[in-house]
Amino acid sequence: MVGGSENERFIFKELVPVVVGAGNLEICGADKLAGNQSALYPAGQGVSLYIPQSIINATVEDDILLSVEYSCHGVPTIEWKYTSNWGVQKIVEWKPGTQANISQSHKDRVCTFDNGSIQLFSVGVRDSGYYIITVTERLGSSQFGTIVLHVSEILYEDLHFVAVFLALLAAVAAVLISLMWVCNKCSYKFQRKRRHKLKESTTEEIELQDVEC
Repeated sequence: MVGGSENERFIFKELVPVVVGAGNLEICGADKLAGNQSALYPAGQGVSLYIPQSIINATVEDDILLSVEYSCHGVPTIEWKYTSNWGVQKIVEWKPGTQANISQSHKDRVCTFDNGSIQLFSVGVRDSGYYIITVTERLGSSQFGTIVLHVSEILYEDLHFVAVFLALLAAVAAVLISLMWVCNKCSYKFQRKRRHKLKESTTEEIELQDVEC
């Protein structure tokens, strides 16, 4: 914690936004908060926000819960935005107990909860970035919070591809060996029949020669 009163700053690990007072948002770099990855945003004119886990590591196709808790007077408006190298996107906005307004880019991929949390289904690498929640009271006061999501590829996908490729090669090799065995068998039978016919033909010629004599 740095400073005092309204200018108190609560800092996440790594590069994360920092709340200054009740309405300003800054980006913090080298400063890190010791301890676990939770973050508490104090009440700013009546709104307080708590994030149990501010940094989440996931793999492709995981379902991720961005968990938060808030307290305020009355029913607030909750908004989630996504910030990454590709820009800023609005994900969803709603009031607890009402229908959520989910953006087209996240249709069928987001589930909202009355405590302000959201769940993302089947995340991909492009979902990595900063997820910013804003809780706004009816009177206009608000509070920000951020969760950092890292999504990585599943390493065994490449191994799976190699395994499938090797299995395919083994299957092709087995088919070729079977074909060679069948061809060899047919060739052997053909040669045997040919030798048998040749033998019969030779026998007939000898018999004819004996008769002529």
